[in-house]
Amino acid sequence: MAMSSGQSIRDLIKEKKAKNSSGRLVEKAVPVILLLTAIVSVLTTLGILYTLIVETVIFFSQVPFMEFITKTEWLPFASGDENKVYGISALVSGTLLVTVIATIVAVPFGLGAAIYLSEYASDRVRRIVKPILEILAGIPTIVYGFFALTFVTPLLQKLIPDLPFFNALSPGIVVGIMIIPMIASLSDDAMSSVPNAIREGALAMGATKFELAIKIILPAAISGIVASFVLGISRAIGETMIVTLAGGSNPNFTFNPTETIQTMTSYIVQASTGDAGFGTTQYYSIYAVGMTLFVFTLIMNILAQYISRRFREEY
Repeated sequence: MAMSSGQSIRDLIKEKKAKNSSGRLVEKAVPVILLLTAIVSVLTTLGILYTLIVETVIFFSQVPFMEFITKTEWLPFASGDENKVYGISALVSGTLLVTVIATIVAVPFGLGAAIYLSEYASDRVRRIVKPILEILAGIPTIVYGFFALTFVTPLLQKLIPDLPFFNALSPGIVVGIMIIPMIASLSDDAMSSVPNAIREGALAMGATKFELAIKIILPAAISGIVASFVLGISRAIGETMIVTLAGGSNPNFTFNPTETIQTMTSYIVQASTGDAGFGTTQYYSIYAVGMTLFVFTLIMNILAQYISRRFREEY
C-alpha cells in the first residue's frame, strides 16, 4: 500500500478506524431519523383528526345529529336562530352532482388515453405525451376554476340559453378534465405492468391489436384501472377552487346539473373566509362538514385499496 511521506502504518490504521466509526454512526442514525419523520407524519394526521373530532362534537352539542342528516336545507346564515337549518343533504347533493358529471367526463377519456399510450403509441409518442399528461395534473386548480368560469360556462350558455352563470354542469365538466391525467397515467402504469409475454402469446394466437387491448390487457390490469377510477373520484369529491368559482354558493338540494349548487368544500371556503364568527355554531359547522368530507374520502380510499388487493393479478 502506498503511503504518503511522514504517514506511518499506525496512522493509517487510526484513520481507517475513524472512518469506520463515523460510518457506523451514520448507519445507526439514519433509521432513527427516518423513524422520527414517520412518527411526525403519523402524529400530524392524528392531530388533524383529533381537532376535527373535538370541534365536530361541539357542533353536535348545539345541533341535533338527526337534523344534520335528515334535513334537506342548509341555512346557517339565516337571520334569527329559529330560521337556521343545518341539513347536510343540500351540500352532499351538490358534491355528488359535480362528482358524477366529472366521472362521466373523466373515465372514458382517461381510459381511452391509457389504452392508446399502453398498446398503440410508439415509444417516441409515449415519451412526449406522458410527460404532458403529468404536467396537466400539476396545473393549479384555481386556473381550472377560471377556465370553467370564463370559457366553459359561456360556451354552455350558447347551447343552453337558460343556463345560469353559476351551475353544476360547468365545474363538473372541468373537474372531469382535471382528473383525466390522473386516471390516464395510473391506468397506463397498470396496463404497462402486464408482462409482454402475455401480449406476444395473444398475438401469436391470432388476436388483433384491439382484441388484445380489450380482452386481454384490460382484464389483466383491472385492479389498477379501477383503483385509478376510485382515486380520481375521490379527488373530484375533495375539489375546492373549481366548484367555489363556477358552482355558486347556493346550497340547493337538487340533482339538476343546470341549477346553482354549493358543495361541501365550497361551503367551507365561504364560512372560513369571514362569514362565520369564531365560536359560533356556523364556525363549528365547518368542522362537521369537514368530517363528512373526511368520511367520504376515507371510504373511497378504503374502497380503492380493497379493489386493488381483491383483483390484483400476480405474474
